[in-house]
Amino acid sequence: MKKIWKNYKQTIALILSLIIGAIIGIIMGEKAKVLSPFGDLFMNLLFVVIVPLIFLTITTSIAKIKQPKRLGKVMLSTFGIFIVTSLIACLIGLAITYSIKLVNLKDSTAIISALNDNIENSKEEISILSRTVQAISVNDFKDILSKNSIVALVVISILTGIAINKSDKEGEKLLSVLDSANTVVLKLVDIIFLYAPIGLGCYFAALIGTFGGEIAIGYLKTFIIYTVGAILFYFIFYTLYSYIAAGSKGVKAFWQNILPATATSISTCSSAASIPANLKSAKGIGVPNDIAETVIPLGTSFHKDGSVIGSVFKIMFLVYLFGINVYTPGAMFKVIGVALIANLLITAVPVGGGTISEMMIISLMGFPLASLPILTIIATIIDPAATLLNVTGDSASSMLVTRIVEGKNWLK
Repeated sequence: MKKIWKNYKQTIALILSLIIGAIIGIIMGEKAKVLSPFGDLFMNLLFVVIVPLIFLTITTSIAKIKQPKRLGKVMLSTFGIFIVTSLIACLIGLAITYSIKLVNLKDSTAIISALNDNIENSKEEISILSRTVQAISVNDFKDILSKNSIVALVVISILTGIAINKSDKEGEKLLSVLDSANTVVLKLVDIIFLYAPIGLGCYFAALIGTFGGEIAIGYLKTFIIYTVGAILFYFIFYTLYSYIAAGSKGVKAFWQNILPATATSISTCSSAASIPANLKSAKGIGVPNDIAETVIPLGTSFHKDGSVIGSVFKIMFLVYLFGINVYTPGAMFKVIGVALIANLLITAVPVGGGTISEMMIISLMGFPLASLPILTIIATIIDPAATLLNVTGDSASSMLVTRIVEGKNWLK
């Protein structure tokens, strides 16, 4: 019993805090917002540490790979796995929404009229190429030190790690400093997580109290279908991926270690805030440090199973809402392509992180700009389940990457 408590006390505390938070949110309703500051405190602490955590973990992990072949193999394997698993998620999302109508045409008028007051800011038109450049780069150094520039931060972290790797002895001096800083930041994360049960419980209570019973029929239907689909995807596909990576031992190791990352992802609705817990889960599974510290932060920006499925849901919601025909091979390929591209522009922060992505969906699919608030609501209600898949999918992917890099007996 003592051993079980030692291994799972943090997970148990997090789950209990979520249950208590949900009960408080249901009972208090919108009055649960009074607890928001306690949740905001935890989120603020995490967001302060996210930028140095991402930069240091990616930069040092890449810089430490002294074998050029291993560095190349890790990076190629990582993005190869990201592409394959994202495509699988996209096809699953399309299969679900193709067979079940998310919204009926008769609901269109009521939904659109209810959102007309929030349309004034959707008139600016920016090219797809310009939006992409804005996502992967910034024009001032201070802007890279923001949680809103996660993709750009990842890009510069990769380049910095490669630069250190190629600087030989001079680079080792900087690596030593950064490695020491990384150790301190990880210890800071441990300290912050001591407050997690209180912070996450209050955050979840406010979330449930705010959005619990105020969703229109179409949104409620979307929420239920997406959540059920996400849960099935979570259990079926991540069991399959872990089995492919390391057989039955891989499945056992995955499910023994993934619960902390699962609880953190559901409660924070932030892939970025879940990085510390996800790193611990991946390393607990047995994924080597250099692979875990490369795949997990990169996955936060470039690999999001839940967001890919969510992008398909957003597209198909508007397809049904406006009565557009996409039941042709060409149209289906377009939906898949747009969902995959838009997924790259979703930032790893709670509600609101997908605005750029949603504008890209509207632009590429030719939907009216007034559709933006509709997609924002969908993003909000599916956020917990989407983040669950985004986060745990990175751990499963790290196992697959290790299988490619280390061979089939890596877990032994």
